[in-house]
Amino acid sequence: MKILDKIQRRAAIWILGAFKTLPSEGIKAITGIIPIKFHLQKIARRLQICPFKLPTNYILRNLMNELPPSSNMPNPHSIGSLTNHQKIITKGHLIDSCNKAHGIFPSFSPLNSEFSPGHHIMDNFSDCFSFNLVNKKEKEKDKIRAQELDDMVLCNSSLLHTALMITDASIKNDIAISISHIHIVNHPLTKTVHHASFMTSTEAELFAIRCGINQACSNDIISKIIIITDSIHTAKKIFDSESHPFQLHTAAILYELREFFNSNCNNSIEFWECPSRLKWRLHHDVDKDSKSFHPTPSYPCKISWDFCKKTNSDNIINQWKMTFQASDGKGKHFLDLLDDDFNPIKPSYIKGGPWLQAFWPLQLTMCPCHESYHQPRPHWGVSAKVLTQHGLFMSMQQLSHLIKETHSSRV
Repeated sequence: MKILDKIQRRAAIWILGAFKTLPSEGIKAITGIIPIKFHLQKIARRLQICPFKLPTNYILRNLMNELPPSSNMPNPHSIGSLTNHQKIITKGHLIDSCNKAHGIFPSFSPLNSEFSPGHHIMDNFSDCFSFNLVNKKEKEKDKIRAQELDDMVLCNSSLLHTALMITDASIKNDIAISISHIHIVNHPLTKTVHHASFMTSTEAELFAIRCGINQACSNDIISKIIIITDSIHTAKKIFDSESHPFQLHTAAILYELREFFNSNCNNSIEFWECPSRLKWRLHHDVDKDSKSFHPTPSYPCKISWDFCKKTNSDNIINQWKMTFQASDGKGKHFLDLLDDDFNPIKPSYIKGGPWLQAFWPLQLTMCPCHESYHQPRPHWGVSAKVLTQHGLFMSMQQLSHLIKETHSSRV
């Protein structure tokens, strides 16, 4: 562990271009690198749930079978062949994974016929579905996108055989709410609302799409389905043939779509991306509905695989935050940074860490050392000497600027 910690420390110093005498925890927090011991704990917890990605006929899954042997040739090495006392005293990775299985709802279905080569919907009905995407780099074209959505709705709102579906999902206090509005000519507005606990946002969005497609496909007069969502990456998961933790939902959707396309070769489905920042009228109404519900929380006996993975990572990060705040390893001169709401910025290893993200908006601000910068720079305390451009040594025992590019030479 000491060797790995030294390697990580050298990497953090190399990223910052900092002095070798700086405290380890402080420079790791600034660079957004999670300490190696917490990283190994995160990997170990993820390995406990990795066996559930395997098919049920895989040898490792057979060893983890807790059911008592029923065949004439039972596997003597399976966990199900152990007595209760043996299970208590037995230690190991398989036992930990098996214990974890009691609280995880099965999410993977790699052997489902919908994902088999040659039978996949992309192989047989590639012309029946399409995606209309938004270029995220061109935010100045948001008005054009809103006009495109208005024109599309205007063209299809009077067609008897078209179902216009707007979906959205929200999560509050670990309760996911999936909602969809279905518009069909000469039909009242159909709303579907579902809520569940301990789900990720991707699962909630996918379930909203699943419910909407099920409602549209049950109407015999519908030949075209248009889905408007702000989570287009979730919609793409439907046609992903690789193994992922949403296969139970996608298998059900693919079965509905296969029946829909087989009923008429002219049937089709379109996915339109509508970013939430547009606040487009129809999607904004659905978004408000999803946030207006306050369902009574229900606590299921099992959680989804993806939520379990997320929870494990969040627990490790929270453990690091608490350890970091109470530790002296960050250095006695380390200055805690504040966000716009004057709350302490906590360490994170996601996307480079918040220290480097929250302090680079392009606006003129006043630095604590009374120098104006177009890009505000975070500060942290050091005790070192630097050689300035004028060749003079000066002591910096209070503040030091952390910048992306520096033009001064150091000794």
